[in-house]
Amino acid sequence: MSAPHVLVSGAGIAGIATALQLVRGGIRTTVVERAPEPRPGGQAVDLRGASREAAERMGLMPGISAHRLHEKGMVYVDGRGRSYGRMPVDLFDGRGAVADVEIARGDLNQVLLDALAEADAAAPGLLSLRYGDRIEALVQDEAGVEARFASGGSGRFDAVLGADGVHSATRRLAFGSEERFATRLGGYAAFFTMPTPVGIEDGWFSMRIVPGAMLGIRPDRDPATSKAMLTLRVGRDAALRGDRAAQEALIRRLLSDAGWQAPAVLAAMSAAEDFYFDELARVDVPDLVNARVALVGDAGYCGTPLSGMGTAMALVGAFVLAGELVEARAEDVPAALARYARRIEPFIADGKKIPFGSLERAVPTTRAGAALGRLTTRVMLSKPFLPLITRAFAANATDELPLPDPASAPLAR
Repeated sequence: MSAPHVLVSGAGIAGIATALQLVRGGIRTTVVERAPEPRPGGQAVDLRGASREAAERMGLMPGISAHRLHEKGMVYVDGRGRSYGRMPVDLFDGRGAVADVEIARGDLNQVLLDALAEADAAAPGLLSLRYGDRIEALVQDEAGVEARFASGGSGRFDAVLGADGVHSATRRLAFGSEERFATRLGGYAAFFTMPTPVGIEDGWFSMRIVPGAMLGIRPDRDPATSKAMLTLRVGRDAALRGDRAAQEALIRRLLSDAGWQAPAVLAAMSAAEDFYFDELARVDVPDLVNARVALVGDAGYCGTPLSGMGTAMALVGAFVLAGELVEARAEDVPAALARYARRIEPFIADGKKIPFGSLERAVPTTRAGAALGRLTTRVMLSKPFLPLITRAFAANATDELPLPDPASAPLAR
């Protein structure tokens, strides 16, 4: 049977995971990534349920274990750093905010890249991985897709897979403008690596909520560093996009009276080499497939960082998508892509849910609202209420969804 040539746009978690499974399955694969090199850092992400099973079947767990973050749980603190609520990893039957398996996004991407390099060495000639390039145009016909690249070249492919994130150029070219699919949630998120502040509680993801902002400091694999994680509830401002000085000014304004470790966070922000800032938006693409073009990960189904399921959906989506293409080979690529979309739909529908309902509930804009939030958290995590909250977590859990499993999904060799 003949094998198709697949183009993957984006070398993040979804793109590299998809490419890994395709190469393992004997599929010629080209990956293009607009960034000049792999992006380091990033927030911590968790693996549980179907995403952990996918990682295990892909043979990723040894590498993940080597980079694993050993977190004890989440602790909520006030302006003086005093705890008013604690959520250990095993609380709520392990379905709380911190999972048993946590890893920094950049480390997970490197685990995938290492596995892809091994697959490439085992089957040379199947993989082309190009950084510093991107798709500029796509033209489909019944037999394939013609892609033109920013580097000036072009190529013909049997399928094009958009794994290029929330602001996907592939989606724009093949499905329509971002505004058709993005729901703005009324805020922004920022992440960066910082020196671990003096006095931070070892091993705990510490969280401080103030009017208009949620500030978290999360353990890193290196005890000398931590991850600053910010959620900002403010109106949309188009001028913020791409303007780091304006983004930092907004953060300084919202955290100016936050107390606790806010001064250390603000002092470290400007020097952070992995500073990330983007609008919180949910992406809903009703049909993930347009003939021979399909979307995977945030490009097609982003629940925002608030859902905590972005990496899970990316890994599961990559596993299912690659499995369908390997099973179909070149016999009927559009049908394989359509099966992927049907199989993944129940998982992503639940994965995009925000655990606490909305940004408004998570981040109040007034002092009274912040005080009420502290009281609510204290009550929720008190012993009399734990059985009730545990049942609520279980009722809304996405970690028990079965892994959609194409019979021929390639496993690690």
